[in-house]
Amino acid sequence: MTTEFAGRALPADRDEPTPNRADEQTLLVLGAGGDLTARLLLPGIAGLLASGAGAGLHLIGSGMDDWDDEHWRERVRTSFGDAGSAEPVARVARETCYLQADATREPDLRRVLDACRGPVVIYFALPPAVTAKVCQTLVDVGLPEGTRLVLEKPFGTDGASARRLNELLARLVPEDRVHRIDHFLGKSTVLNILGLRFANRIFEPLLDANHVESVEIVFDESLALEGRAGYYDRAGALADMIQSHLLQVLGLLAMDAPPALTAQELRDRKAQVLRATRLWDDDVAACSRRARYTEGEVAGRRLPAYATEDGVDPARGTETLAEVVLAVDTWRWAGVPFRLRSGKALAAARKEAVITFKPPQRIPDGLSGYRRPDRLRIGFGPDRLHLDLNINGPDDPFEIDPVTLGADFGPGDLPPYGEVLRAVLDDDPVLSVRGDTAEECWRILEPVVAAWRADEVPLLEYPAGSATLPDSLLDGHPGV
Repeated sequence: MTTEFAGRALPADRDEPTPNRADEQTLLVLGAGGDLTARLLLPGIAGLLASGAGAGLHLIGSGMDDWDDEHWRERVRTSFGDAGSAEPVARVARETCYLQADATREPDLRRVLDACRGPVVIYFALPPAVTAKVCQTLVDVGLPEGTRLVLEKPFGTDGASARRLNELLARLVPEDRVHRIDHFLGKSTVLNILGLRFANRIFEPLLDANHVESVEIVFDESLALEGRAGYYDRAGALADMIQSHLLQVLGLLAMDAPPALTAQELRDRKAQVLRATRLWDDDVAACSRRARYTEGEVAGRRLPAYATEDGVDPARGTETLAEVVLAVDTWRWAGVPFRLRSGKALAAARKEAVITFKPPQRIPDGLSGYRRPDRLRIGFGPDRLHLDLNINGPDDPFEIDPVTLGADFGPGDLPPYGEVLRAVLDDDPVLSVRGDTAEECWRILEPVVAAWRADEVPLLEYPAGSATLPDSLLDGHPGV
């Protein structure tokens, strides 16, 4: 006996559904054949299950690839890795199934949803344009009660498309059941910003314009394109990193203390900060830089120029390094430059937020050797906290020596994707990006996007493997 499903027959020996459980729910992954699913999403699921969460989870993969269940299960087992030996993880790998379907077609979507058990979490591991088409189809299909929608960044391709997507999502489910995930918000170090700021009196009173000279949020990578041209060449560093991840970190660093770490309070505070954020002096040419790497060597590996990488259209002028300087017009931060930068194919990874304090009002005569201001550095990989201070030297007590105090952040129980998935399965949007915030992030950077498209800001170059950036990428920026 067989059952017809989306153009192919389901074998009669497929595991029979178990009786409904109170904690039963289905995670439906649309775009299951993509790199994101194998590299990030499935390992996150494995970590979540191994931690004891997601006990009633059923996993269904769906995509255009002509796969059978066993092919999909092997992909799942491979991505689960060592965590797959734990019984809850092994159970999901054993019971998961794959359904070939075109998610933009109404009949296919209906059949996929019919295969789900319990409340459904639909994970869109799809390009933004395809996600929008699927959501439009879902309006006609209708959704089971309690369905949650999980969307990957970027949320739209500009402010107008983000607004249209938000309007479409609002026709499907309430806002608190839309999880626009940013896995950066699942990093333990990023979340530890909250504890560092609001549980330490020695820091929080000093984090304002009276004491802070500048703030940097940097995510420089030694990785190059790594076969992601299909996505990256249409996004670039500005949309891939700054518009999403780094602006979210800015929100956590600059927001006022919420009365409680609930979804509403935390997201309200972030939204307030982002509404107050704009380009420094509203001058795109002076406060933004863009560049792409040329041929070079990183860690002994020879890299071609970005423009010659497979799948890249050189005419697009896609940047692999983006930098902007922003102002946050609140009482706390008015006048402090926030520099956000992300670059690929650099000599070494630098992933940190750096708060540079103003120098002392005066250093007494006779005390020499002061060379650098105090700095608080929060590392995103490795996950460490550093505090750069000045103390009396060990030999001459009238000579100042710089020292650095360091501490490790806890790694967290889960990988970033596991952390955000736990919140999704718990129906808690605390780590999700709210719709108005997604639109604000585009609003902040739309002048930059327009100016870059019009070539009002030159596309500079740097050799792959650069240890330092050319002066032309840094000159003129406030706070540098």
